[in-house]
Parts: sequence; C-alpha cells; structure tokens
Amino acid sequence: MAIRVMLVDDQVLLRTGFRMVLAAQPDMEVVAEAGDGAEAIEILRATAVDVVLMDVRMPRLDGVEATRRICEQPDPPKVLILTTFDLDEYAFSGLKAGASGFMLKDVPPGELLAAIRSVHSGDAVVAPSTTRRLLDRFSPMLPSGTPEPQHKDIAKLTEREREVMLLVAQGLSNGEIAGRLVLSEATVKTHVGRILTKLALRDRVQVVVLAYETGLVRAGGGAG
Repeated sequence: MAIRVMLVDDQVLLRTGFRMVLAAQPDMEVVAEAGDGAEAIEILRATAVDVVLMDVRMPRLDGVEATRRICEQPDPPKVLILTTFDLDEYAFSGLKAGASGFMLKDVPPGELLAAIRSVHSGDAVVAPSTTRRLLDRFSPMLPSGTPEPQHKDIAKLTEREREVMLLVAQGLSNGEIAGRLVLSEATVKTHVGRILTKLALRDRVQVVVLAYETGLVRAGGGAG
C-alpha cells in the first residue's frame, strides 16, 4: 500500500514541487494539501494520512502548534518538519511537539524520499550530526539551573540501557554506539527499543529531548 502523504506549506509552488517528486514514486501518494496548520488539522479529521510534511512558519496556526495538536490525537500520522533555515529556531520545539524528524526544504529529492520512508517505518530522521548541532544551538532554550525532576521511569533502565540512552542523547547513531560499547548494532537497536518502551517514548528524538530536559546530558554532549 502506498504511503499516504499530506503537504502542509503556505507556499503553493513548494507544495507543487514536492507533489511532483512524490507522485513519481510507486510507493507514495499525496492525498491532501493544506496552506496552514489549522487547515491541516481540519483536513486530517476526514482524511487518512501516514506522513505529514509540515512547514514551520505559516499564517493562522504555525507548524509547531499544529504538530503538537496532531500528535495528541489517537493513532496520529507521523510528522516530518521541513524548514528553510538550518537550525531554525522552531525546529527543536517541533521535535518536542512530537515530530519524528527535521529536514531542510532544499534537501535532495532522494534524501527527502528516504526520510519519508524512514518516518513511515517508525524511525526518526534527524541525523546524529544534526542532532548534536541542534541541541548545542538550542540548549539555552532548555530549562537552566536546577534540572527538571528525573523522569519517574528512568530508574527502570538497566545500567547498560542508561549507557545507551546517554550516547543516543549525544547524537550517536546505533553503529557509533555499537563501536563505543563493543556491542553488535542489533544489540544496540534492541536496547534502544527497550528504552523507548520503558520510558513510553515514541522514538530516539524524544530520548534526546528527555535526556537534556532532565539534566542527564548537558549542552556540548557531556553527561550530567
């Protein structure tokens, strides 16, 4: 079954360009378009969508708030944030709101298509290098001084799972974590899955956000 994609952007030409790229793929179908977040939410009430390509800066309702409202719904579609500027000041907020990924609008078509497929399959698509730069750039926006109370379920993690969580939070990929801890990549993936389950998180992006908010990791990649 084709991946059902919704395009949300206030620029018609951009939507047209994305639609042409997606229409050429046998496993994708653009089923809806919207010019702002409010329209997107309204359309989603009556349209089945798998992945939403979400612009950030739009009139009426921006992409961050639209993402938050969409992700609060039962069985929501995946949201992939698209922004014009690298490290857009809204990108981190978008990830916190529930987006599964963050990419630039000028990303090569092949990378965009790969990102849509990855998000649809349940993976996050914020590259480790982007995660590191994103968090270093926006760490001042996170709570400062006294960290927020520890997430109540972090104590459920084993020592190894906590090690893996800290490395995920520093932006390392599964392969890099495997090399650091001398484990197989499959074992790391299993640990990440258990971390997500125990902490009731959707993907590794939320692991990163939680680790910084609770003070487990500080800006610059150091453990707290």
